[in-house]
Amino acid sequence: MSGPLCGGTSEVQEANDEVQRICDEVKPHAEEKAGKKFEVFTAKTYKSQLVAGMNYFIKVHVGGDEFVHLRVYKMLPHAGEKLELHGLQTSKAHHDPIEYF
Repeated sequence: MSGPLCGGTSEVQEANDEVQRICDEVKPHAEEKAGKKFEVFTAKTYKSQLVAGMNYFIKVHVGGDEFVHLRVYKMLPHAGEKLELHGLQTSKAHHDPIEYF
């Protein structure tokens, strides 16, 4: 299996420990953007996009039947690999596909 093409998004993958760590780090920013606290914040699946760094599009379970989609940018290693929450979509369901936003 080859890696993602520069500019294109990868296929949907099951979330791993790295993706959960990204979610844990941006959770306070997602809660601020959504205007509410999330009881749970569990990464389920994601797509990635290679740019000048990496964009992650992550489906996150936030309790009950509720999900949110995050767009998180991870800077290149020489830039400190900092994370920035670039987008949040609320009112998502488990079956909603992860799309570029």
